[in-house]
Amino acid sequence: MPPRRPGRCPIASKNFRRTVWRRTPSAPPRPPAADSVPAPTAPVPADAAEPGSVVEAALYRDGVRVSSPAGLAETFRELRRQPSGMAWIGLARPTAAELHSLAAEFDLHPLAVEDAMEAHQRPKLERYGDTLFVVLRAARYLDAPEEVDFAELHVFVGPDFLITVRHGTAPDLSAVRRRMEDSPELLKLGPEAVLYAILDAVVDGYAPVVAGVQNDIDEIETEVFRGDPAVSRRIYELSREMVEFQRATRPLVGMLHGLMAGFSKYGTDEELQRYLRDVADHVTHISERVDGFRQALTEILTVNATLVTQQQNAEMRALAEAGFEQNEEIKKISSWAAILFAPTLVGTIYGMNFTHMPELTWRFGYPFAIGLMGVVCVSLYLIFKRRDWL
Repeated sequence: MPPRRPGRCPIASKNFRRTVWRRTPSAPPRPPAADSVPAPTAPVPADAAEPGSVVEAALYRDGVRVSSPAGLAETFRELRRQPSGMAWIGLARPTAAELHSLAAEFDLHPLAVEDAMEAHQRPKLERYGDTLFVVLRAARYLDAPEEVDFAELHVFVGPDFLITVRHGTAPDLSAVRRRMEDSPELLKLGPEAVLYAILDAVVDGYAPVVAGVQNDIDEIETEVFRGDPAVSRRIYELSREMVEFQRATRPLVGMLHGLMAGFSKYGTDEELQRYLRDVADHVTHISERVDGFRQALTEILTVNATLVTQQQNAEMRALAEAGFEQNEEIKKISSWAAILFAPTLVGTIYGMNFTHMPELTWRFGYPFAIGLMGVVCVSLYLIFKRRDWL
């Protein structure tokens, strides 16, 4: 395959030159003058960053692997000996020394290196000279806890190198590497083809997440109408995950449109352009599904709040009815107690053993007392009956 022309890569700057200066061993530095001020930060030598987190490193020429270096230092030496090759380096949670070594070798921008070390970045696409820096948020659905796990992936894409810095377990970049090595015609298109494959893997990883979330929403709808008291918490937790999912997918739409515009501008292979358009279509579809999930969860939360309110109103109504019935029973008991209290009072008065009581010697005293009891009881009964207490 003939060497690529300058400006061939659509994802780098317009003047896409090869940095030949870093492919040859640099001359030993001159000793500083006595009155010179030492540099505040010296570049980390390549040999000082032996692989502590290098997952895999390989060199390719014309889409075929030609070397599998054991570490970063060996990768740098191999790439200097083969300036027409492409290096693909994969790291997982690298150390600062490793990233500084890569920055010194491939002239990576300090801001991009700082982002790669700190992680916790939103998806973005930035150009630093000849290098493209891409931040992606991969996702996977965990069946056991029924939640979405997010991982961060940083990608440095240059004229003849691609570096992946992974902060998490997703996506499976080894599968991406095997796929590209099984398609040498695609791999020989260069780092931009590898970037496409990584984007495609990240977006394909969203599909199981969408299916899992859809299943969760179906279960939540059933729980809502079944009156499960724990469903509100599940809705809230899933809503928060959908916010994170939106933050992972929504920026990808603009990023891929920007890449497609660059592909058209710099005349990249038409087949690769079709592949990228397919990924953009999938991202758009996923983003719309996530927006729909969030809207559905908002509506479900509203319905659940309405159902809970209705249930509370029904319970309060039932309590009120029970209180009313209890009050009616109390009124009946109180009425009969008052009716029975009247003869008891009269009988108690005349039951006192005093010698001088006017009615004790009266001939009609007893009939009068009995009649008084009857009149008071009948009067109280009629009064309570009229007031619907009896």
